[in-house]
Amino acid sequence: MSSSQRAPEGGQRTVSLVTLGCARNEVDSEELAGRLEASGWTLTDRDEAAVVLVNTCGFIEAAKQESIAEILDGGRPGARVVAAGCLAERYGAQLAEALPEAEVLSFDDYGDIGARLDAALAGQRRPAHQPRDRRRLLPISPVRRPGTGAVHVPGHGMPGGTAISDLPAGKAISDLPPGVAPASGPRVLRRRLDGGPVAPLKIASGCDRRCSFCAIPAYRGAFLSRPPEDVLAEAEWLASRGVRELLLVSENSTSYGKDLGNLRLLDELLPALAAVPGIAWVRVSYLQPAELRPGLVEVMTSTSGVLPYFDLSFQHASGRVLRAMRRFGDSERFSTLLGQIRQACPEAGARSNFIVGFPGETAGDLAELEDFLGRARLDAIGIFGYSDEDGTEAASLGGKLDPGEIARRADDLSDLAEEVMAQRAADRCGETVDVLIEERLGENLYQGRAAHQAPEVDGVTTVRSGAVLAVGDIVGAKVVASEGVDLVAESLVSAAAGTPVQVGMR
Repeated sequence: MSSSQRAPEGGQRTVSLVTLGCARNEVDSEELAGRLEASGWTLTDRDEAAVVLVNTCGFIEAAKQESIAEILDGGRPGARVVAAGCLAERYGAQLAEALPEAEVLSFDDYGDIGARLDAALAGQRRPAHQPRDRRRLLPISPVRRPGTGAVHVPGHGMPGGTAISDLPAGKAISDLPPGVAPASGPRVLRRRLDGGPVAPLKIASGCDRRCSFCAIPAYRGAFLSRPPEDVLAEAEWLASRGVRELLLVSENSTSYGKDLGNLRLLDELLPALAAVPGIAWVRVSYLQPAELRPGLVEVMTSTSGVLPYFDLSFQHASGRVLRAMRRFGDSERFSTLLGQIRQACPEAGARSNFIVGFPGETAGDLAELEDFLGRARLDAIGIFGYSDEDGTEAASLGGKLDPGEIARRADDLSDLAEEVMAQRAADRCGETVDVLIEERLGENLYQGRAAHQAPEVDGVTTVRSGAVLAVGDIVGAKVVASEGVDLVAESLVSAAAGTPVQVGMR
């Protein structure tokens, strides 16, 4: 047993992983879990763990407060608490000083996470890192970034640590701990923490955009694509574990491949992922409207197995506000884009997020946004009230609105969004949809998601079926009712059929 695997005196090497935030963080947690199991740690429940590892979120103020609460909550008496993830990376030593209860780690600690937890369990407190702009850790030119091994990029399985492919003599992949991915290509290291039929799959990390309100690039770093062979290898492994839907995640999926010298690499990757045996659906998230090429729209609306689902980062509809955000577009351009998508595929799903109360936002800007939401017919809408983020350009802008006014605008727009989403769901009554079954609710009653519904963030579809269905089945169903953003549908599979029919997309 190596020094990183040796159990500290008086301690049991058990760890509970708490994951907060987005699907990208879920992938990072599964990397951490894979690395920990490979170094001899045992994953367990929070109330039984010697160490509680909190993978924090640092996106907005509410997420920060939730992360801090989870750190303070700790675990069983005597358990060590370790903070990792975005909040820990972003604030480092400052967070460690404010929360002496926790050991604070950087993304750069992930490669040797087993040793870091060993030290925490032994009561050895390491100095927390000083935050730095991680955009400067990779070359400015995107095409010079691949192969750069000086910085750890969470979810890419590189570099550092021991690759699972380095098996001891006489050991086979089948001897690995259950759920740990074998390495294929440079490093693929992951342990599934959720056994459901959908799994996030990271295709890239970081962002080269400079939106004035967003701090993510500073602590997530510059944009870096994963090589397609690594993505495909991980997709095959996920399929072997019963995954039916791949949710492709990144900070900006439309930039995939630009650092690999191929701006159309996502167009090529999507059909290859859909062809992986066992994978029925491939869903793309985090699309930048300004980078959404006609060729990618065509692939997403015409390729069997690739869902016509468009997660578009609009953020506002007023061109004036968008310029202040250092973004592109306006309500007319966004409406044209949605029209092109629906011309190619009328049943396509579309969702977006919007920021209300940005510095300098006028009543006219807000009215333009309200008008756009009324016309856009989005399936899912997220509304966020603006708040200053440390280190961003927007934090120093004039024209700040009163927090109470921002909250009022956000509440009003949220009410409008609820009406729009409910109407869009009602419009789908009478449609035939494919539904991925995720849960049995009772006799002849199941819950799942239609193709236009992403996991966690969108609505769900309740399916009534005379035939017995199983989690992971994809069945055709006719929408008969809507309840807010959710749908109710009747399965097209008859009880006499015996087994559900797998309905292919397009």
